[in-house]
Amino acid sequence: MTPALIDSVETIKLWKPADLQESEDLAEEIKDCAMKLVKKREEKVVSREADNFGNDFLGLLEKVNSLLAWTILHLAVHGDWQEKARREVVDISKLKTMTMIINETLRLYGPANGLMRRVRREIRIRKLVLAASIDLLVATAALHHDPRQWGDDVHLFKPERFAGVANATKYNGGAFFPFGFGPRACIVMNFATAETKIDLSMILQRYTITLSPAYVPSPVSAITIQPQHGIQIIL
Repeated sequence: MTPALIDSVETIKLWKPADLQESEDLAEEIKDCAMKLVKKREEKVVSREADNFGNDFLGLLEKVNSLLAWTILHLAVHGDWQEKARREVVDISKLKTMTMIINETLRLYGPANGLMRRVRREIRIRKLVLAASIDLLVATAALHHDPRQWGDDVHLFKPERFAGVANATKYNGGAFFPFGFGPRACIVMNFATAETKIDLSMILQRYTITLSPAYVPSPVSAITIQPQHGIQIIL
């Protein structure tokens, strides 16, 4: 190939129509704006300027991202459950194993350490009297790690606990509520679990997940419980 022809080919490869270049520039600008919104919201939460990520679509995605990260961590460590979930994704309408895995992940690494509630009127719980208008912290992390409820293996990842939620909680509705309960339950619950199932199904159909040997788990609480340095995995 002559030098002149090489120059011509290189020119053709590098040239883009004006409308295509404009489209790519707009796409990059939109991406930058979205990332700035995400970063700004995360900074407000970390600095305690805001107490949550919000209930709009962006806030919901923030919560889903944390759940997905912790679930992938457990699947990377527990290859047997990863294989069970992978075999199941061919029938995405059921995903019973995936549901068990997600519930056990939520028990070990729930979206929040606790829920704040205000007492509307004075109430007595056995020997404890709660005055009206006081703020009450419901320590979900403590309840989800209580060996009296979950057994001596409470700190182990065992999705088989959730073969049925009623059996897992021994029919105690207050034993497992990662997204809250009653009329104040978080609206993200169904969205988060559905989105996580879809994401995991796509990942497991394409990759085998293993944990990086250099990774050390370091959960931190910033409204939601997050991995401080991300999850380091090998695909």
